[in-house]
Amino acid sequence: MGATLLCELGLFLLCTLLCTGHAQDAVLTIEPSWFSFFIGEFVTFKCDMKEGEDTDWYYQIKKDGREFVPYNTHKDYRFEIISTRDSGEYQCSGSLVSSHHIKNSNTVSITVLADKPRATLTAGTTIIPVGGSVTLTCSVQSSDGWKYEWFRRTQTTSEGQIRDQQNRDIRVSEGGIYRCRGTRGNPAYYTDRSDDVTIEITFSNKVVVKQQPNWPQIFRGETITLTCEVQEGGETTEWEYEWRGPSTPTQWTHNNDVTFRVSESSSGDYMCKSRRRDDSYSSTEWSEAFTLSASTGIETPMLTCCSIT
Repeated sequence: MGATLLCELGLFLLCTLLCTGHAQDAVLTIEPSWFSFFIGEFVTFKCDMKEGEDTDWYYQIKKDGREFVPYNTHKDYRFEIISTRDSGEYQCSGSLVSSHHIKNSNTVSITVLADKPRATLTAGTTIIPVGGSVTLTCSVQSSDGWKYEWFRRTQTTSEGQIRDQQNRDIRVSEGGIYRCRGTRGNPAYYTDRSDDVTIEITFSNKVVVKQQPNWPQIFRGETITLTCEVQEGGETTEWEYEWRGPSTPTQWTHNNDVTFRVSESSSGDYMCKSRRRDDSYSSTEWSEAFTLSASTGIETPMLTCCSIT
């Protein structure tokens, strides 16, 4: 009697579990597993009935409660996102081939973002000493699953991809112009490339500004020459120069001096720096300021004369 009661109780619990579906609810998953997508990406719905064989079922996909993919024999469905209207709540249903018994899955929400994303590139610093390095970081907002591609160019070389770099953060020790972009999915989806970030290398060579003629007092109307000299081994390198001052050019030049007629506007601080001609992203630090003060006029010397007897 007791054994019969236990058997009946076990059968009742098993029937209750199967009938309520707690052990065998259908499951809908998506690949890739992120839930924010962009137009042009692909998503695959995977419907698992959690009982029987895959061939025992017909499968249907619903979107917002309406048929999206009619019943068919494929448990997986892959499609390309073409519009923000593809945003919504998705659910799969399964119908047994033998009895037409229907099971419904959980719902999965998908959001389609309208604007194509643009990668953002940031640098710890844009000027590093020779032999040093800096961390560059590439990021894409509003979504997950990105890998990253990195690019570098110079004034004399075209942009090329940096090989074996797919991380969000990389360390670089070369000067140049860097960009990055995000990529994910299969087939690959690409973001727009980031804005440029220019990395410059500073040499340890010291530069100084010298004046010729080296008179202690300079008057308006006189002509002087300021020379930018690279010290500590600079004579073995082909340099070009840049000036910063009230009346000097700011573009790079092969000439290490500037000559001008002194005027009232010439007074002020002058600085220069140098870079290698074969590497436009490596330069020295700016020199210390050389201060030029133009006198307003020439003092007339006092003459004394002795009477002739």
